[in-house]
Amino acid sequence: MHFVVWGSRVEDVVRVLGHLSLGTRLKRIGETLQAQTQAVLAAHGFEQPAAWFPLLAALDRLGPLSVGELSSAIGVTQPVITRSLGGLEEEGLVESQALEADRRVRRVALTRKGRSLVQRARREAWPAIEAAVAQACAGLTGDLLAQLAGLEDALAATPLVQR
Repeated sequence: MHFVVWGSRVEDVVRVLGHLSLGTRLKRIGETLQAQTQAVLAAHGFEQPAAWFPLLAALDRLGPLSVGELSSAIGVTQPVITRSLGGLEEEGLVESQALEADRRVRRVALTRKGRSLVQRARREAWPAIEAAVAQACAGLTGDLLAQLAGLEDALAATPLVQR
């Protein structure tokens, strides 16, 4: 893969460095997938950030959770969860209450509006996203670095929204 900078092609150093830059490469692929997932969501009429949907899915699947439990369920830090919850609450998709036993712990739950959004996403957008990512990953062979190269090439050639 090469990048074009000011009319010339520049070598993709992250790809060339292989295992040395694996974390950076995985982050880059994650950001690409996130942006392309946002485009698929928008194509299906969803305006919410793609990053909110794993939280909504966790609350739908597991029921009300504390911020710490959400952090564990999603695999991101509590500050990231807290920032996302602010937007989700502002949009009326979740509500939180402090626990009676420990007022420092908030329990977060989907609102009716949040449950409705998740049901609609599950019907309309999530199958399209899953199929598009599966299609982009289909046929990947070789070691991890070769598979990552194949996935990057597939996403660059045909974004998820076009699959």
